[in-house]
Amino acid sequence: MFEILTTDQMYEADRRTIDGGVSGETLMDTAGRMVFDEIVRHWSPRSVSVLCGPGNNGGDGFVIARLLRDEGWSVRLGLLGDTENLTGDALLHAKRWDGATERLSPALVVGADLIVDCIFGAGLARDITGEVADLIAATNQSMAAVVSVDVPSGIDGNTGAVMGCAIKADLTVTFCRAKPGHYLLPGRQHCGELAVRDIGIPDQVVAELRPNCWRNDPALWRAGICWPGLDGHKYHRGHLLAFGGGAMSGATRLVARAARRSGVGLLTIVSEPSAMPVYAADAPGNMTASIGGLDGLLNDCRHNAFVVGPGYGVGDDTRGLVLQLLHLCRATVLDADALTSFADDPSTLCFAIKGPTVLTPHEGEFSRLFPDISGDKLARARAAAKRSGATVLIKGADTVIAAPDGRAAISSVDAPWLATAGSGDVLAGIIAGLMAQGMEMFDAACMGAWLHGRAGSDIGPGLIAEDIPDHLPTVLRELWLASRK
Repeated sequence: MFEILTTDQMYEADRRTIDGGVSGETLMDTAGRMVFDEIVRHWSPRSVSVLCGPGNNGGDGFVIARLLRDEGWSVRLGLLGDTENLTGDALLHAKRWDGATERLSPALVVGADLIVDCIFGAGLARDITGEVADLIAATNQSMAAVVSVDVPSGIDGNTGAVMGCAIKADLTVTFCRAKPGHYLLPGRQHCGELAVRDIGIPDQVVAELRPNCWRNDPALWRAGICWPGLDGHKYHRGHLLAFGGGAMSGATRLVARAARRSGVGLLTIVSEPSAMPVYAADAPGNMTASIGGLDGLLNDCRHNAFVVGPGYGVGDDTRGLVLQLLHLCRATVLDADALTSFADDPSTLCFAIKGPTVLTPHEGEFSRLFPDISGDKLARARAAAKRSGATVLIKGADTVIAAPDGRAAISSVDAPWLATAGSGDVLAGIIAGLMAQGMEMFDAACMGAWLHGRAGSDIGPGLIAEDIPDHLPTVLRELWLASRK
């Protein structure tokens, strides 16, 4: 269940399921039971306050409150508005609640050991203010554990934006599929643990919606991995040219190590002659070549992929090199200085991209390259990919990868340890290495981001960029063994 659905797609999935013969009443009852199951799995009986809004999210709350009370929990229920104003399935389930219904207010969280947030769902359209904002503040300040239903109230399900204020949950339970706001910051920070539960919406219904956004998971790109064959040789695994700067050699050395650990057959670092001894001494498997012999290198079609930018320097020389490489339409990864060198003329870069190209900006580099593109991270990545014709990967804790055709993936690995110097250089090297081996650019960017994140999560505290490439064999072996089952 790694597809990600927008709020509109989720509403449509509900509608189609109901049209197929499953009543809305049953869907709401099942949703409430799924949340109940998660609550009793995580906590023992205690005093709980269920905070209900006026829509279907609140209807789920009535189901949850009834089930918890029937199991002997001490339950208080608060409702925003009056029961008489509820409609549809929410009203049906509200009538089955025979306990007291209090007015929704901050007083409800006083003395509660667990708070169940069913105030607003993913489709919230305006900022939260007034007494509900006060209630959310009181909830966040309390010592109680918090469970949110669908999304934490105040989070935009499509963008992850905070709508004025938002609940900070310890557990969020959503249904059928996750939404972008569960993974995009700051929404992801408000969700706590995320549980996606099946409530009876058929997979076929989801498939008919043709989702084009996914959680970045091996299931998305596993089929595109270019594992070496028994009859293969090193040139079958690609020959990557990594362009190294003279003054900042460390970045390209990280690129080179990551690319080789990703499986590329051969790697040559191309630099000024004065820097070649530094790169040659770094690792015996690194080959080196002078930038003065570039034309000869590029005439050899076995040099099938390029990575340029980390530590290379910003300026006209970098611009000229990038345009020369793009003209060949071979697999290319552009990062760091290769992107910033086009900040004054991004249209020239976009016009030059004709072959398989991946751009890997962080937020600052993205804003310099695409200053007129705004919106949430997913929307910005898609717009930049469509404009440039490249796969665009915007780095961060919520890394987003977008292809020119609109496909997108969002990373969900928790790896804060990756926020360290050189980490992005390693990512560029991994992606370039995968592309050199023949992997399609969107798949390579997704797999590279996943490998990078998984390594960061596994290594944990104390991680430095040099650690990441050396952990790749462990993660790649897991993928390889899984592919043989």
